[in-house]
Amino acid sequence: MKKCQYADQIDDYLLNRLEGAAKEQFEEHYFNCPDCFQAMEERDALISTIQSRGAWIFKQKPAAERRDWVPAWKRAVSSFTPRQWATVGAAALVFFFVVFGVLPRFQGQSPQFVLSDNEVVRGESLTLISPVIDVKSVPSTFEWQQLGEDVEYKIFVYNSELLWSASTKDTRIVVPEEVKSHMVAGQKYSWQVKAFSAKGALVAASSKVQFQISAGS
Repeated sequence: MKKCQYADQIDDYLLNRLEGAAKEQFEEHYFNCPDCFQAMEERDALISTIQSRGAWIFKQKPAAERRDWVPAWKRAVSSFTPRQWATVGAAALVFFFVVFGVLPRFQGQSPQFVLSDNEVVRGESLTLISPVIDVKSVPSTFEWQQLGEDVEYKIFVYNSELLWSASTKDTRIVVPEEVKSHMVAGQKYSWQVKAFSAKGALVAASSKVQFQISAGS
């Protein structure tokens, strides 16, 4: 099977080594690529487990001084202290915990949903509340569904191109007067919101919703 060209960027993304346009391009890709999305979940679970428990799991006591010569295989077995045997067992438990415990739970939290007729993504869907369809005047605020605690939202407003973007931890944002001055009656606009975890990973996205300011407003 052909390897995805973005697969090598997964670790860089999880370890915050991607920045700017490269980071945004990777987010757009993996959120719509089932192979990369699954690999992200697996790698993230493994890295998080190692970061939180790795120091304890792999900590070893200083090697004891050598005594009389014994065969290599006996040295290998007998040199293990009770703590080191416990370490080996703990490492095995972590492996099974990640594979059979964490990953199924991560995968169960990542349903797929439809953004459009030809775009299906994995993650939580994010519902936009206002504005939608036709509005009587230039909107002063944009509002969307809350996903949970410690989530950062990024909003994008478009006409023929990106008109405005901003970030907030609230589910409602006020439109700056400078942006409102560029929005005119009779013109169609669209907007979208993306949600990011505390680690900066993209966890949800809305579809692009259109609205039009009534003529004569």
